[in-house]
Amino acid sequence: MMPAPEQPPAARPTSNAAATASTPSTSSTPPSPQLAPAHALPPKPAPAATSTPLSKLVGHPREDEIEFSAIRAQGAGGQNVNKVSNAVHLRYNIAASSLPDSLKARLLATSDQRISRDGVVVMKAQDHRSLERNRQDAIDRLRTMIEDAAHVPKARRATKPTKSSQRRRVEGKVQRGQTKALRGKVNSRGGD
Repeated sequence: MMPAPEQPPAARPTSNAAATASTPSTSSTPPSPQLAPAHALPPKPAPAATSTPLSKLVGHPREDEIEFSAIRAQGAGGQNVNKVSNAVHLRYNIAASSLPDSLKARLLATSDQRISRDGVVVMKAQDHRSLERNRQDAIDRLRTMIEDAAHVPKARRATKPTKSSQRRRVEGKVQRGQTKALRGKVNSRGGD
């Protein structure tokens, strides 16, 4: 009897039981470490919900998509305010960004005055005396805006009140009515 030709690695069975059933019992070679049973595979990720998960937002907004310009800050600060441009104007074009399309649509649909008609987010940060801190503050505020738009509130399903809750509500109204009826003026003469 001729030995069977060896199968290519892709055509080999994946389970040890199937491998021992197809080969003669005289072979005592250990199973290949590359082969793993089917139950050892990692589970598939759950389908994405309607909201964009925050894990997809890691790295957003990207630095190369944000445009900064240094301007003079307003308000108190003495002569330093007049000499140094420490405030930051941040511009972020939503349509040209690498955000998911659904998130872009939700951002553009929000009625935020910081988003222009052209779909550009414009923020001014001037709370700190340092340009770097104002720049980071503007990025943090933009990131918060994106995270808020990524969160979609769960749709509320209308429910009918139960019979017992309706009964308790009516009983409470009757009780309050009786209490209020007893609040009338007390007659001190007794016979009128």
